[in-house]
Amino acid sequence: MAVQKTDYNFVIEFDENQLAIKNTIREFAEKQIKPCVMEFDEPQTFPMELMQQLGELGFLGILAPEEFGGAGLGYIEYALIVEELARIDPSVSLSVAAHNGLCTNHINVFANDKLKKKYLPELASGKKIGAWGLTEPGSGSDAAAMQTTAVKDGGCYILNGTKAFITHGGVGETAVVMAITDKSKGKKGISSFIVEKGTKGFSTGKKENKLGMRASETTQLIFENCRVPAENLIGNEGEGFAQAMKILEGGRISIAALSVGLAQGCLEASIAYSKERRQFGKTLSEFQAIQFKLAELATEIEAARLMTFKAAKMKDEKKNILDIAAKAKLFASETAIRAANEAVQIFGGYGFTKDYPVEKFYRDVKLLTIGEGTSEVQRIVIARSLLQD
Repeated sequence: MAVQKTDYNFVIEFDENQLAIKNTIREFAEKQIKPCVMEFDEPQTFPMELMQQLGELGFLGILAPEEFGGAGLGYIEYALIVEELARIDPSVSLSVAAHNGLCTNHINVFANDKLKKKYLPELASGKKIGAWGLTEPGSGSDAAAMQTTAVKDGGCYILNGTKAFITHGGVGETAVVMAITDKSKGKKGISSFIVEKGTKGFSTGKKENKLGMRASETTQLIFENCRVPAENLIGNEGEGFAQAMKILEGGRISIAALSVGLAQGCLEASIAYSKERRQFGKTLSEFQAIQFKLAELATEIEAARLMTFKAAKMKDEKKNILDIAAKAKLFASETAIRAANEAVQIFGGYGFTKDYPVEKFYRDVKLLTIGEGTSEVQRIVIARSLLQD
């Protein structure tokens, strides 16, 4: 499907390469993902073959430098890719966002060149899938309350603890994991490590049976006297929490873009259905009540898109994005909630069935106000920015 010439170029002048990327990922999503969406969703099947194809196209190393096998692109391109995938299947989009923005990007931004050379090429190519372990059963929004420990023992660190709600916890072969190296220092005593699948003492726990985003695998990670080479420490001891918070800043851009894409998918499906469905002798699109719903959704989605690409542009310019990323993530995810709700309402009874895409959008969307910082956390971040001296 061709991209319209006026496709929100007023946000930023996309260059030919960016428009080519947008066209490529849209065509891939339409042809390769759309026919299989429910095949992945119903049994919670991770689309490994699709992910490998995305890797071959360069979409699993978006932010990684070319010297380490990546595409060497920026957050504008990243947001374009995530949005287009979410327009068709938010689950695949979430996996692409998590792989690129969390595990791979953490190594890219904070690891030394030796670790980058060792891990980034296979992650960027899609030969290996990445996981990122911050959340624990007892620490979600309060990430600093984690209990997983890492004790130095000669040339290794011994990890013990459990991580929860980890994207790609089972299929992922390379994980970035945060653990406490000095409890007396609180969050400044948290460090980050690269842990490889197959390491003794490292296993996958329960796979979550989820409401939505079912094709994007979510599991526990369990560490039982897991010995990790000291050289796999990312940066220095005590830097892990600050690293994680910085990575989550960029991750909020990806969730905002995912939200925009999901909302756009809801709007497009609603427009098409409203033109076909007839009630009381005319199409739904002829009723002002439906027209107003569509108009309001289109307006909110455009506003969310503007905020998202503003944050992406600022990130590429290496500006402080703490405030704008939180605003974009908050507004876009809440907009996506409204879009999914209104889409099901427009479809009526059919929106409650799995025969139409809005049912899946409705299930998928709720994660967006929870993952990578809840809406409440975003409001705290924004309020602090407003009230600081």
